[in-house]
Amino acid sequence: MERETNVEKMRMESVDLISKNVEKIAELFPECVTEAADKDGALRRLVDFDKLRHLLSGDVAEEPERYDFTWVGKRAALAEAHTPVRKTLRPCPEESRDWDTTQNLYIEGDNLDVLKLLQESYLGKVKMIYIDPPYNTGSDSFVYPDNYRADNDKYEAQSEMRDEDGNKTFKENNSANPRFHSDWCSMIYPRLLLARNLLTEDGLVFISIDDNEFAHLKEICLEIFGTDNYIADLIWDLGTGTSAGHFARGHEYILCFAKDKTNLPNFTNYNEGERITDRAVKKISYKNPAVEITFPTGFEYEGTSAVFTGEIGESEKEFILSDEMRFENGKLVKPTTIKAGFAMRNQVQSYISGAEVFDTKGQRVVRFYFNNKGILSYEKEKTTINPRTVLTGVANTKNGTNELNSLFGKKLFDFPKPSTLIGYLLKVVSKKDSVVMDFFSGSATTAHAVMQLNAEDGGNRRFIMVQLPEPCDPKSEAAKAGYSNICEIGKERIRRAGDKIKADNPETTKDLNIGFRVLKVDSTNMNDVYYGASEVSQDLIKGAESNVKDDRTDLDLLFGCLLDWGLPLSLPYKSEEIDGVTIHDYNGGDLIACFAENVSETVVTTIAKRKPIRAVFRDSCFETDAAKINVTELFKRYAPDARVKTI
Repeated sequence: MERETNVEKMRMESVDLISKNVEKIAELFPECVTEAADKDGALRRLVDFDKLRHLLSGDVAEEPERYDFTWVGKRAALAEAHTPVRKTLRPCPEESRDWDTTQNLYIEGDNLDVLKLLQESYLGKVKMIYIDPPYNTGSDSFVYPDNYRADNDKYEAQSEMRDEDGNKTFKENNSANPRFHSDWCSMIYPRLLLARNLLTEDGLVFISIDDNEFAHLKEICLEIFGTDNYIADLIWDLGTGTSAGHFARGHEYILCFAKDKTNLPNFTNYNEGERITDRAVKKISYKNPAVEITFPTGFEYEGTSAVFTGEIGESEKEFILSDEMRFENGKLVKPTTIKAGFAMRNQVQSYISGAEVFDTKGQRVVRFYFNNKGILSYEKEKTTINPRTVLTGVANTKNGTNELNSLFGKKLFDFPKPSTLIGYLLKVVSKKDSVVMDFFSGSATTAHAVMQLNAEDGGNRRFIMVQLPEPCDPKSEAAKAGYSNICEIGKERIRRAGDKIKADNPETTKDLNIGFRVLKVDSTNMNDVYYGASEVSQDLIKGAESNVKDDRTDLDLLFGCLLDWGLPLSLPYKSEEIDGVTIHDYNGGDLIACFAENVSETVVTTIAKRKPIRAVFRDSCFETDAAKINVTELFKRYAPDARVKTI
C-alpha cells in the first residue's frame, strides 16, 4: 500500500474566488453544497441552487421588474473578477530603492491581474484606497486587456476591441463606440469588487471622477459596498472653471465608501481650538548642532521667579553664556544668550522676531517658554481636521502640474493630482501605520503624499502603487526625456520626491522610509504541464523535464510562493548556503525555501530544526515518493506544525 507523503503541491496562480465563495456558502448552508466530478475527473464542491432557493424561500428575487443597475457585459465582468490568473509578480531589485529595508511596493502591470494576485497577501490589510481612474471623456485609452466575454457578440465585431489572441486591446473609447459607457463600467466593476476585499474592516476607498461617469460609478459602488456604507460625494473645488457647456464647471468629485461604516468614527479627532502643552517632546538635544540664541526681555517662564546660571539641564544641556538667566513675575528680566542643541532653532528665532511659526508636524506654536527647570518648551495648538463635503482651498490641478514640473524641471504628465489633495484625505482617515493603495497610480502622487505625511507626523504608513506600463507618446516631452512608459515617470517621481522631503526636513526625516520594491506582472514561473492526454506531444514531454521556466531565478520563485501562501511582499529575508545549496529564510521563519534541484537530507533536517511555519522545495528535487516521505517524517520529528509544499 502506498504511503501518504503529506507534501502539498503549490497552486501557483491567483486564488480561486469562486471556490472561496462556495466555502462561505458551505459554512452557512452545508446542506446546499454537494460534490461532482469536473471534466478532468477531479471532485469539486458545487452549490445546489434549488436547495438554496428553497431554504431562502420568499427572500429570493424572482420578480422580472425590480431595481437593478446593469449594462451589456456586466455578468461577464463579474465572472472575470472571480477567474484566477496563472501569473506572478517578479521582483526587480535593480529598479528598486532600499530593496532590503523598505516596506513600500511599486507594482507594474494590469491592475486587474495585480488585484487578483494580492487577494490573499493583503486581504483585509489596506486602510485606504485612493484611485484616479480614466474619466471616460471620449479620449481615454482605458480599455485594459481583460478577457471577459461580451453578452452580445455583435458589439465585439463592431468595436473591434480584441486582438488576434482574443485579448482586449488599448484604444480610444469615444462616443461612437456603441458600448461607450458599458465598456467603462465593465472595466471598473471587477477592479472595485476585488479592491473591497483588500480593505480593513474600517477601511475606505476614495475615487476621483467627473460628470461623465459619476452617476454610473456611484451605482456600481452602491452595489459593491452597499448603501449603508456610502460616506459622501466630496466636491473638489478646482478653483478654475472651463467655459464649455451651459455652465462653467469648476469641480470634480471624490466618491467615498467604507468597507463597514459601523467601524468608523466621525472624522473629527479633536475639538476645534484645543491646546496642549507638549512637555514630553524634548526640544534640546546633544544630537542637534549647538547654536546661540538670545532671548529678549519679557520672554515667558512657567513659574514666577527663578535664577539659572552656567550649565543647566539633565541629559539635554543648556549653556547660559550671559552672567545669569533671571525671571521675575513669570518674565525674563533682561536679554539672555543661551547655547544649546535646539531642535527647533529656526522656529524659535522666527517666534522671537514676531512671526507665526509651526512645529515639525505642521501644528501652530502658540508660545515658547522656559519651564520650571529652565528648559525651553513650547505650547502648540492642534490643527483641527474638520472635513466637509466641499473641498475648497485644497489645491487644484494646476498645483499638481506645478508640483510635478518642479521635481522634473519640465512637464511630463497631464493633470496630475496634487499631493496636498491626497494628503488631506490621508490626514482625515489614515493611521500612522496604515497601508495605503493606489491601483491607478499614474505619476505616483499618492506615494508622494504618503511620504510627505510620514515626514510631518512621524508616521510609518506604507504604500502600494500599481500602474500599467502604458507607453509614452513618442512625441511627448516624457519620451524625449527618456521615459519609455508611465511607470518610469512614477518611479522617478517617488525617488525625487523622497529626496526633496528629506532635504527640506533633515532633522526629522533621518529614518523616513522613501524606498520601494519594484515588482512586475509576468506569466507564471511554472512551465505549463497541465495538459489533457490528447494535447501531449513528444516535444512537450521533452520540455517538461523541469517544471520551472528556464529564465526564473530563486527570487522569482520565492515571491511566487509568497503570493501563493498569502504572505506580505515587503518583509525582510536572508539567504545562506548549506551543504552546497542556497536556502531562503523569509521574515525569520515565516517561510523557508530551497529551490535546488538536489537537496540532501542534511539540508532538509537543518530547515526542519529551525521550525519554520512554512517550508517549500522544488518538486523535482525528490526523485521518488520515498524521498518525499522522508521529508514528511523529518518535519514530523522536528517541526510538526510546519506546512510543507512543493512547486
